[in-house]
Order: sequence, then C-alpha cells, then structure tokens
Amino acid sequence: MSTLLVKHAYLVTMDDHRREFPDGGLFVRDGFIEAVGSTSDLPTTADEVLDLSGYVLLPGLVNTHHHFYQTLTRVVPAAQDANLFHWLKTLYPIWARLTPQDIFISTQTALAELALSGCTTASDHLYLYPNGSRLDDEIAAAAEVGLRLHASRGSMSLGESQGGLPPDSVVDREDVILRDSQRLIEQYHDPNPGSKVQIVLAPCSPFSVTTELMRESARLARQYGVHLHTHLAETEDEEHFCLQRFGHRPVAYMREVEWVGEDVWFAHAVWVNQQEIEVFARYGCGVAHCPTSNMRLASGIAPIKEYRAAGVKVGLGVDGSASNDGSHLLAEVRQAMLLARVREGITGFSLSNDPSRRLMTAREALSLATCGGAAVLGRTDIGSLEVGKCADFFAVNLNRLEFAGAQHDPVAAVVFCQPVRVDYTVVGGQFIVKEGDLVTVDERRIVENHLRASRRLLAA
Repeated sequence: MSTLLVKHAYLVTMDDHRREFPDGGLFVRDGFIEAVGSTSDLPTTADEVLDLSGYVLLPGLVNTHHHFYQTLTRVVPAAQDANLFHWLKTLYPIWARLTPQDIFISTQTALAELALSGCTTASDHLYLYPNGSRLDDEIAAAAEVGLRLHASRGSMSLGESQGGLPPDSVVDREDVILRDSQRLIEQYHDPNPGSKVQIVLAPCSPFSVTTELMRESARLARQYGVHLHTHLAETEDEEHFCLQRFGHRPVAYMREVEWVGEDVWFAHAVWVNQQEIEVFARYGCGVAHCPTSNMRLASGIAPIKEYRAAGVKVGLGVDGSASNDGSHLLAEVRQAMLLARVREGITGFSLSNDPSRRLMTAREALSLATCGGAAVLGRTDIGSLEVGKCADFFAVNLNRLEFAGAQHDPVAAVVFCQPVRVDYTVVGGQFIVKEGDLVTVDERRIVENHLRASRRLLAA
C-alpha cells in the first residue's frame, strides 16, 4: 500500500458543491482519494508528502476528442488555409503513409503535451490504419506515458468510388473493421473504477462510413457495453452531404442508425438547431466541444450555452493536432470561455437588458474540461476531487511571471492568463509531471523521434 499527502494548496474540487479550500489538500491511498479538504483536517504523515504552498490544485483535465497521429502533420502549407473538406483531401494522401511506429511516437507526443497541460484522461479517435498500423500501437505507447486512455477504434469504409470523401486507399472492409473492434474490446477494455484503458467504437463520420457500418457498430458496442463516438454536424458541407445522400440532417440521421443514447458522444456538433439540441438532451448524448479546431477550419461556433441550458453533457477536446496544431488542454479551456463570449457578442449581449444573460465564467469553462468531460466519457471515477475517486489532479505554481497581479483569484488566473506548462500532473497517485518535467518518458527523445517521422512523411 502507498500513500500520498498533498497539502497547503488552493484546492478546487469541482464536485457538485464546487468547493474551494484556500489551504487545502488530499490524502491518497493506492491511487484513490481517501480524504479531501482543509490541510488541518488531513492526516499528517504519508509515504510521500507534497507541499504546494502557492499553487492552485485542480482535478485532472479530461480530453474528449483528439487524433494523436495528426501531430505529425501540423501546419502543412497546403492545408493551412482550408476548410474541413479541403483540409482532409490535402492530408489523406500523407496519412496513407503512416506506419505502426508513427502511431506509437505520435501518441507519445500528443500525450506528453496533454500531460504538461494538466490532462490526466484522453480520448483519441484513430480512424485509419495504413501499412499494418493497429490501435494496439497507440495503447502500448500510452501505457508508457501513464495517462488514462479511451482508445477509439475508428474506421472509414466509404471511399471516393462509393460516394464518400476519403480516397479508397485509406478505407477498410467492414467485416475487417467489426472483427477487429470485437478483438480490441475483448483484449483491452476495462470498465472498472480506476481503469487506464477503455475501448470506444468510432466510425469516423457520415461522409466516410456506410449506414450499415454505423448500425452494426452501435449493435456491437451495446452488446459489450462500450461507448460510441463520431464526428457530427461539424460543418455546413456535412449537412448538405447528409441531406443529399441520406435524406436527413445529421442528427436525424443519427436517430435513423440507432446512434442516440447515454453511451454516445459527438465531436463538434456545431450545425444544430434547437430541436436537435433537445434530441441530445432527451437521449443523453454528449458533445465534445473543440473551439480551437472549429476556429482554425472556419467551421463555426458550437451553441454551448444552449447545450448547457438544455442539460446536454458537454466536454472539451483539443481535436487533432493538424487542426489545432497543439495539444494544450488548459489552453482549450481558455479558448472555450473566450469563444463563448464572442458568440454572446454576436447575438447582442452588450445590448441586452435580460438579467438571465451572462458571460461564461472561468469556473464554468473549467467544469467543461473536468466533470463535464468525465460525464461525456461515462466515467464516474474521475472529473472531480472527492473521496473514493481517482487521485487524478494537476497543480500550477502561481508565483510566476504569467500570473503576476492575478493571484487574488487563483482559479480565474489559470484560465484568463496565458496558458502555461503545469508543474505537477498526477494520475492515480502516480506522478506523470513533476516540477514541470515529464518523469515517465524522455521528452527530448520523443521530440527527436517525432521530428524524424514527420520529416519522412512530409518529404515523400
């Protein structure tokens, strides 16, 4: 048995009561929180004691949508100024050259970035498997870094020759996809509290898979009790595609193929109307909000205020690092807050006399990335600092240049001020980042290996 005592931090629980302790901490035993609150109320000894005077301590951030492999293709010149469909058309041929080693090193690069931004749980959507690549490559790489992983067995089966968007060279046969999906669930999925790996079934998008694969994936997922994930309503182009091919708008198409329920979450969900928001709320669907990616690709602004008002589960995602060009989840919290305020300005906030209208706060933005993300992924053991939950947290030293003049509100400081590298990231009581450095993997070696892989891909 091992114990960890964290004391004297500005502690933010993000539990249902949204408690904050100016001099607070945690007592951890074997990876789970045994006590939380004021330092004076905690045990005084442990195997390891961490004094965080001057730090803000928060629940580990939860990333609900990513494509790790895309770290290898950041800022590709021909894709810098493109909308989604043109961006994909540019990058598909490059991604077709990915190897198993590329999947491994890009996973470690993305997870290292996430860990250094306070993330402790990440969901990744890997939907193409060229040259012998497998989801196993990602799972093995993540085990070395130490973050919790929701590994999505993505898929594409609708190539250009059949009316889809991706080239035929990056799509797979549906029987192969379903057989591999079943294998991965049986081999890796762990539904227990504290799980480090869970499998998700995730056909890529309405424009890259068939109706049959959507339905069969949903049935297989429910047979095994795993979650479902896909891109949905990201752009207006997708809306037009669904109307022409399926005779439905994207949300109605999801209902047609049995893709609504508490076990489903959608990435982006920008182009929806109020009736579709109510469908999400009624069936318990979740949304992964990806503000930076949506801005980068000029996709639009998701109606987060309306989702939250309707009771829809909303988490945050950095999305792929070729449409964000970074994997800093704390930065994404800031972007979510600022973009929500931009949308309020567009809809006339400054002219409103309605007292019910107000701007998204720093604490609300943080809730999207903590308890909100946990709810989207269907996890009840993470997302807040409470007795019985996983000891997943991160800490930031407020005595640094970036926060000068902002220490009077530590929580708002880490959101409003410029994003920083965190000082500590802990997963299940184990240090992933300590004193600002990765301790589970060699950051310099990751960068060197990643640079070689990226140069090879882009030079071909």
